[in-house]
Amino acid sequence: MQPIESQVETGSAEFAENREAMLQAIARFREAEQRPVAVAADKGDRYRQRGWLLPRERLNRLLDPGAPFIELCSLAGYRLYDDNDGSGAGGGAICGIGRISGRRCMVRVDNYAVKGGTISPAGMDKALRMQQIARENHLPVVTLAQSGGANLMFANETFAPGGRGFANQARMSAAGIPQVTVVHGGATAGGAYQPGLSDYVVMVRGQTGMYLAGPPLLKAATGEIADEETLGGAEMHCRQSGSGDYLAEDDADGIRMAREIIAALPAGTPATATEDWRPPRYPEEELLGLIPADSRRPYDVREVLARLVDDSAILDFKPEFDRQTVCCHARIEGRVIGIIGNNGPITPPGANKAAQFIQLCEQGNTPLLFLHNTTGFMVGTEVERNGIIKHGSKMIQAVANASVPKISIVIGGSYGAGNYAMCGRGFDPRFIFAWPNSRTAVMGAAQAGKVLRIVTEQKMQRAGAVDEASLDKLEQDTAAFMEAGSDALSCSARLWDDGIIDPRDTRRLLGMLLEICREAELAPQRKNTFGVARF
Repeated sequence: MQPIESQVETGSAEFAENREAMLQAIARFREAEQRPVAVAADKGDRYRQRGWLLPRERLNRLLDPGAPFIELCSLAGYRLYDDNDGSGAGGGAICGIGRISGRRCMVRVDNYAVKGGTISPAGMDKALRMQQIARENHLPVVTLAQSGGANLMFANETFAPGGRGFANQARMSAAGIPQVTVVHGGATAGGAYQPGLSDYVVMVRGQTGMYLAGPPLLKAATGEIADEETLGGAEMHCRQSGSGDYLAEDDADGIRMAREIIAALPAGTPATATEDWRPPRYPEEELLGLIPADSRRPYDVREVLARLVDDSAILDFKPEFDRQTVCCHARIEGRVIGIIGNNGPITPPGANKAAQFIQLCEQGNTPLLFLHNTTGFMVGTEVERNGIIKHGSKMIQAVANASVPKISIVIGGSYGAGNYAMCGRGFDPRFIFAWPNSRTAVMGAAQAGKVLRIVTEQKMQRAGAVDEASLDKLEQDTAAFMEAGSDALSCSARLWDDGIIDPRDTRRLLGMLLEICREAELAPQRKNTFGVARF
């Protein structure tokens, strides 16, 4: 190769003239870019009094400090449509590619401080382009949402493309591209579907308002009067409807949660490990004293997790929605893992929560750990009316069909269909182990005795003679039989698990099992149309 010898005279007047013209052109587009920034800054004090961060302040908190940010389509809509002063540059949003918790992501921050963050036709085109880039480059999408929605003056031009945006969200989720949305403010009508179609949703207490029809429209359409918080506030959605997954205290807390969600996702290869993991903050020896000797006494499975996971740190999923089924992201020896544990029977909301979490882990190629301690699915008139069968079936469907590695540890009771929903032996976990205190059975021994007594007593009543002594013996014998056949030794003898382990060995065992699962996924396999025969 021959080096080029430049012939340009950099000291000439022509060179200087060209340079000056270029600098002026740069200044013009930089000035255009700064127009919406200046408009937002002028309103800064007003918004800070409400406790809001300005859009670019939110962006700066979201991105890794010092990491580059590639802003995209910053001049979309500049002086088009109703943008007479150029402040609408960007189309109502700040978008680009940057690093969040070390992971390269597509970022969208609604620019609520300019024209309420309303979306012009150019803004809609920009949104669709961002989705295309994210999908083609397998980039997680993080949205900090607070927008007035589509500019109604141009609704005829944005309505149909808006539907494409929602379809894109559904397809990206199916393609394994995670979408995280922090709803900082209002999200009404079609705007509510953007977070609704996201995979992870963070809501801000006292700020988020998400509904298909806001209070004025609700009153006009149906006559019902409801305030914003009751109709679609953050606490309602996180605790009752389940449309919110995480409840933040303010703007900064919501952004922190978004960063933690991205940090919990594996990057690229399955179960990617970090090298700087920390051991639990509490000694493994304490696992021996956590489980009550009386199985009827409750305890918080998070206490077990605090002695199993790296740095005793978890990212709790939907903690406000149902407290009896615990779902969380964590790491064990640097490897990401999704964990489902029990603090009681599985309720309809708990089954929904677990099914959603399993699908998220499937999407993110995140192995699942089930820590069994449940009496099964909740029973009773109220839960039947709330659809415990159909919601429980959704959880069982998710467990059965998830293809990521599944590991089960029976740390307490595992009864009835709860054993199935928590990936018991019949659901083919990759590995299943049991603690020596554990019990597995169709139901508790005492309950089995009572059930058989009630059924037999009804038969006696129809026959016209009830023998109480016989019923007492039947109940006691049934309970004793069930008790003897459900303990850890009996279950392990029937190969209902892969062995009984000392609780103190659980973390080390899990570290090895996760490594085995990872090696299995990375190991190349050459498939034949026949098995190898001996010649």
